Amino acid sequence: MTNATVIKTAPTNSGVLPCQTIRVMLQSGEITAENIQPDQIQPASLDLRLGTHAYPVDTSFLPGAQMTVLQKMEQLDNRFDNFKINLRDGAVLEKGRVYLVPLLEQIDLKDGIAGFANPKSSTGRLDILTRLISDRGTAFDQVEAGYSGKLYVEIVPRTFSVVVKTGTRLNQMRFSRARDASSSIAPSEWKRLLDEGQIVQLDKDERKLSEQTGILRFTVDLKGDGLLIGYRAKRHAKRIDLERRDYDPAEFWEPIHVGKTPSLVLDPNEFYILTTKEAVAIPPDYAAEMVPYDTRAGEFRVHYAGFFDPGFGWSEQTGKAGSSKAVLEVRSHEVPFLLEHGQTVGWLRFERMAARPDKLYGEGSNYQGQRLKLAKQFRNTQ
Repeated sequence: MTNATVIKTAPTNSGVLPCQTIRVMLQSGEITAENIQPDQIQPASLDLRLGTHAYPVDTSFLPGAQMTVLQKMEQLDNRFDNFKINLRDGAVLEKGRVYLVPLLEQIDLKDGIAGFANPKSSTGRLDILTRLISDRGTAFDQVEAGYSGKLYVEIVPRTFSVVVKTGTRLNQMRFSRARDASSSIAPSEWKRLLDEGQIVQLDKDERKLSEQTGILRFTVDLKGDGLLIGYRAKRHAKRIDLERRDYDPAEFWEPIHVGKTPSLVLDPNEFYILTTKEAVAIPPDYAAEMVPYDTRAGEFRVHYAGFFDPGFGWSEQTGKAGSSKAVLEVRSHEVPFLLEHGQTVGWLRFERMAARPDKLYGEGSNYQGQRLKLAKQFRNTQ
């Protein structure tokens, strides 16, 4: 492909790059890997695949500005290569252990293009902590504009031991052209999205949820549509093969039902699946990311999987938010914590797309139209 073709095809606007630009990046060599599968390309992100082996490591780390990932690993343990685990035919990653896995994909980004990573939805719903690491990286889950090199993922199964293999997809990467004033969402634009119900359906007395331009505050639902409001993971369940889709939820999860009062005490270090009270949507010209909850309001974490592709929860027929709620992966730390119905648990930060993607998150996607839903490895409970 010639440079002229790339320039013609790729949008020059600031913002998150759409799927058609990701395809161009694959064709031009900005993203390289063998046997890229078409379904790896999401509306505004690329699924990343585990490579051929995993390294058990004693500690999480960042390589720092002067080292590659492998140089740092050798500094920590000069025999690290002796203990690598072959993933080609599948292998168990034990809960509570830290692993580092080279990814099949590599990148050679142009100046002005940066990369950001998040766990995939099913990864978060299984309580698997994943973080992208790059050579000479000083922060998790992001690569600087113009980065060229290998990519790695740190994996820490927290609740369940898991079986993975070469090609398993645990995290995803989006690419963004450097932000400037033109990529910000104007207050008038934000008001229109709210007034038209494109991102959420709110009553007048709920508009406080969107009091900051580009930021939507969301709350927890502890009333539910019936008796069931969530799930708590069982402590001593068997391992989960991430390629399976037929596990019985009852073997891994305890259902949580509505109590006399719409509240829930989170037990320390237990893992919960809950949902937002609000049904949210991402219109085609936007993407969104959950931002970390301010722990000054309570010591608990409300999500791992944080990125929402364009089209999530959005109805092409009506141009409005549909019925998709955001699923919350919740863990309390150190002390019990009381959650109450309607309590704020996080924020969605909306970003402009550099161009509208030529496909949207929609029919056939695992979590479109979701209410309370477990990871795709479990039989449907809805």
